Amino acid sequence: MVKNRNSNDGSFSLRLANEGESVRISSLRGGKNFRNRLVSMGLNVGSKIKIVQNRSGGKMLVGVEGARLFLGGGMANRINVVIL
Repeated sequence: MVKNRNSNDGSFSLRLANEGESVRISSLRGGKNFRNRLVSMGLNVGSKIKIVQNRSGGKMLVGVEGARLFLGGGMANRINVVIL
């Protein structure tokens, strides 16, 4: 299911990525604590992510460097990505 992912630079919220897509983090929209939390999980600007599961209104399961992580919808909304 393709969702509205229009932006000037081609980036969109991770929350809008479809299952099976591979994306790269282009920016993080949050404060220092939010960024530090993501970095501690291995999610930095430039990180490649595979969308394993994306259920509407719920958690997202993503693959990062061989690991799988659950992200809450609010957290995923603050991560901008581009399709690889």
